[in-house]
Amino acid sequence: MVALLALAALCAPASAQDWSYRVRPGDTLWDLGAKHLKTGIDWRRLQQHNGIADPYHLPPGTRMRFPIGWLRIEPAKARVIAVRGAVNWLASDKSPAQLVGEGLRLGIGSRLETGPGASATLEFADGSRMTVQDNSAVVFDELSSYGATGMVDTRMRLQRGRATNRVTPALGPASRYIIETPSATSSVRGTRFRISAGDAGARDATEVLEGKVQVGAQRGQVLVTPGYGTLAGGGDAPAAPIALLPAPQLDPAATVLDQLPARAAWTAVPGASGYRVEVVRDDAPEVLLFEQSTTAAQVRIDDLPPGRQRLLVRAVAANGLGGQDLLQAFTVDAGPAPPLTLAPLDGQSLRLPRPRFEWAKVEGAATSRVQIARDADFTAPLIDEAVRGQRLRPGRDLEPGSYFWRVASRDGDGRLGRFGNALPFQISDAPVDPGLEPPQSAQGKLTLRWQRGEPGQRYRVQISRKADFAKLLLEREADEPQIEIDRPGSGVWHVRVQTIEDDGYAAPYGPSQEIRLPCRLCYAAGGAGAVLLLLAL
Repeated sequence: MVALLALAALCAPASAQDWSYRVRPGDTLWDLGAKHLKTGIDWRRLQQHNGIADPYHLPPGTRMRFPIGWLRIEPAKARVIAVRGAVNWLASDKSPAQLVGEGLRLGIGSRLETGPGASATLEFADGSRMTVQDNSAVVFDELSSYGATGMVDTRMRLQRGRATNRVTPALGPASRYIIETPSATSSVRGTRFRISAGDAGARDATEVLEGKVQVGAQRGQVLVTPGYGTLAGGGDAPAAPIALLPAPQLDPAATVLDQLPARAAWTAVPGASGYRVEVVRDDAPEVLLFEQSTTAAQVRIDDLPPGRQRLLVRAVAANGLGGQDLLQAFTVDAGPAPPLTLAPLDGQSLRLPRPRFEWAKVEGAATSRVQIARDADFTAPLIDEAVRGQRLRPGRDLEPGSYFWRVASRDGDGRLGRFGNALPFQISDAPVDPGLEPPQSAQGKLTLRWQRGEPGQRYRVQISRKADFAKLLLEREADEPQIEIDRPGSGVWHVRVQTIEDDGYAAPYGPSQEIRLPCRLCYAAGGAGAVLLLLAL
């Protein structure tokens, strides 16, 4: 395990370096000592170190030297400025994990973990920023500042995953930005670089976009300049700088970024084994809104917040080094709000292969877009339809199983708003039981009744001698949940009921039920009163 040290700190030990300060009007030696020196370091030592003859008169503009070892050191926590997805933090190795929220401040010993599809952006005391990408873990070993000097000491361990760093220029010789991985990296101030801790035997990668980065390991080090990267691992010296793959070229004909879902396509890059796609905020490029790895030269992005964004696409070489970024700015229009969903409810189990989906009308919406998929990410929607109105009944049966559905609104100008939350539901292959009641017979008539359905539903009833209903005695539609017919002959009859929705959709027939009618002579012996007949299921 090797620490990653800033180049500025490699020249000499911090204790042998001085921080330089330009004297301002009104400064006094004892005021400067009280502001910058550790407890126990007297201002007279500062006078002696700088060879000052008159401590009461400090000429403005002159330089004073403060030994680094004399400076006050204070805690300087990292602040979380953006969170996407499930991100946890632990105050120490023995502390329980807690969810990370924006504004959280992380101190020394904290551990931050990102889950699949999650990321967090942190800002350090000197304005440097680090974006911890998905499936990553970082431990913060040192987060401190040298009083009011502007120099900050930031040291961390990237134990797994990837991180993008934008480091501010150094304000003094003690400024450090240190990352520790299975191999070592040393960054100068004013750099922008990506770093990854290799997984599954892969080597750690460092990719330099701006400035210079010193990458070191136990057996050597190498200076990496912009447009190059290096690999390290296994205790070997870092590889000689490797040119990063060029940025892909965007395919404008197949790219639509101002509507959701957004789509982007690009030309294949020779030597690429895959691509990494990211979307960041245009005004804060360290805030990650979307990330995905793909082997295809295209991507679909289902959801983004409204506002100005940047698309970044880079080719990934077979050795694991990410290349130069394709950069495309675009704006996501908020569009109409997603409608309120009415049916089916969240997690509802349905017994219709073609259930009806309903939602509320959104002011200003001309049409709606409905998607139904097997997965909550809607990577391959089974149904994706534009609908006028607030109802949809699929034109195909949905097989039994679990599904998700969501809906968005489109206004009269064609702008599609964001999709609402993906709601789960299940399709059951169990037929709807109409709840047929025992039949009643009186005065030569047979009355059948069943449970009332939803408002607006109608019913279709079939009666047959055979259980397969190949030859019907009766088929009748009814507005109410009952029918009265002339009493058929004695014996066994089969009855089934079908529900017809108010839009004409006929649900599958409910389970067949068997009734037995007594012989007419037996019935006649019963007189004119109602006779309850045996119902066999």
